[in-house]
Amino acid sequence: MMLKDLPRYECMIRAAERFPMLQPSAGEAFLNLLRTGDDVFGVVSRFFAKHDVSQGRFTVLMLLGMDFEETAATPAALADMAGVTRATMTGLIDTLEKDGMVSRAADANDRRTVQVRLTGAGRAMLDGMLPDYFQCVADVMRPLSEGERTQLVRLLQKVQGGLGDVRV
Repeated sequence: MMLKDLPRYECMIRAAERFPMLQPSAGEAFLNLLRTGDDVFGVVSRFFAKHDVSQGRFTVLMLLGMDFEETAATPAALADMAGVTRATMTGLIDTLEKDGMVSRAADANDRRTVQVRLTGAGRAMLDGMLPDYFQCVADVMRPLSEGERTQLVRLLQKVQGGLGDVRV
């Protein structure tokens, strides 16, 4: 849940008088980052609903299919790449396999290892969605010039790099 209307900067300044650790510009930037992320998540959620796929399932399809060649990966590797637990990845793979989008097979070199691959149906689903997905991404980023996009990436990476130092 996010605030529909963000506090005015003057409110941040008044709050900083009461809470000296509040830096008004940091608070304003932080709230705008959260709000933008929430709004973008809403757009992407509507996109996934339109295509009757969850974000998790789409992520697995993308991890297996974005290089446009036959790619296989272990469930553990997919979990690491997606930043989810192995149990979560197993559930996603189970559902995708049940729907015929991916297949599991023993690794030819190590029968103890399972490899997950995109099926023809999975490739067709992904290929059918990608034009709309890339258009959605372009529409979200349309207000920014190429230089602003580069600057945004650089700034977000800077914030990401500092997250390890945050005390909670």
